[in-house]
Amino acid sequence: MGHRRAVGALIGLSGGTFLYTTAEALPVGLLLPMAADLAVSPSQVGMLVTAYGAVVVAASIPLTALARRIPRRRLLSALLAGFVVSTAITVFASSFALLLAARMATAATHALFWAVVVPAAAELFRPGLRGRVVAIVFAGGSVALVLGVPAGTWLGERAGWRVSFLAVAGLGAIVLVAVASLLPSTPPNEGHAARGATPDVYRFWLLVAVAVLATAGAIAGYTYVALFVTEVSGFAASAVGVILLVRGVASVLGIFAVGVVVDRSPWLALAATVTLQSVALLGLYAVGHRPIAAVGLLALAGLAFAAFTAVLGGIVLEVAPGRSDLAAATVSAAVNVGITGGALVAGLVLPSHGVRSTVLLGALLGVVALMMVAGAFTGRRRATRPAKAPAVAWGRATSGVDGGR
Repeated sequence: MGHRRAVGALIGLSGGTFLYTTAEALPVGLLLPMAADLAVSPSQVGMLVTAYGAVVVAASIPLTALARRIPRRRLLSALLAGFVVSTAITVFASSFALLLAARMATAATHALFWAVVVPAAAELFRPGLRGRVVAIVFAGGSVALVLGVPAGTWLGERAGWRVSFLAVAGLGAIVLVAVASLLPSTPPNEGHAARGATPDVYRFWLLVAVAVLATAGAIAGYTYVALFVTEVSGFAASAVGVILLVRGVASVLGIFAVGVVVDRSPWLALAATVTLQSVALLGLYAVGHRPIAAVGLLALAGLAFAAFTAVLGGIVLEVAPGRSDLAAATVSAAVNVGITGGALVAGLVLPSHGVRSTVLLGALLGVVALMMVAGAFTGRRRATRPAKAPAVAWGRATSGVDGGR
């Protein structure tokens, strides 16, 4: 497989993460126009996001297990086709019930896509580039938060929310063509990324726990960021969008920065990102009343969390105790549990302790996650399984782009 084709396929896969992240979060920006058009309450529209996340958590592992024999290109193409169709149904839905059903269908394809996209992307290049490749794939999701969701919200406010989702479906068709034409048809059990490079049951489940805790910490500190910057930092409500843009740009930079170092020492990179996140949130608790410091620390927290998610993807390919797609599905579900849990606990402490308590809670969860990361370095109580030899010889992947059929 040629280098240009591999790069094109990688861009297509990153485009897929961009689309799924945009589609998942878009109802947040279009909450009011969707509620008005469908004659429902804003809280019901909010259910479109909540139900979406619940489906991803519940479906990731079972769907990945069911699809374990399907070649990557065929599977990812089918998932993107499902994304286009379900998003198109969203556009023409005449009732809230049909809209909710379409969103849950999109979420089901989302759950399987994120489980398969990491090993599929890693297969395109030699093993030494795994971390950078995964970072590029995850960058699509961060760019979606910086560009996709704001652009979709802007379009929906001016042309109607259905036009916004129609644009997403159109972009999905383009990504579908790119992936279907450029991605090699690799059998799911072949290739250097099909299973963990150094399988380790103990470190894998430790990684799952860290994913839940660090994500919960990040979301606890982020859910009420608009309230924090207005009540604590003293910004006007009109400045919230600009502050979130700064944070989003920092997130993209964080992913690309960690991509440079993650292949050399992934566990140190994981520890560094969790540490940065905890320090940033502790800083917000201590000096968040200073406007300039608050913006800088929010940007640092965004950078750290985006880098953290990219590192997770790379480490999964290292320590997966069995199939890497099932391991990725488990970590994806763990991240979504952390998202739900972080928002929940922040909402519980907010009424009684104020918005500053949410960033302190996020920092403390990050500290606990960091303590668990330290367990990866001690090696105590490790339960390591012997590595299984991949079906494809490693030799052909040591000098650049991996071959594909």
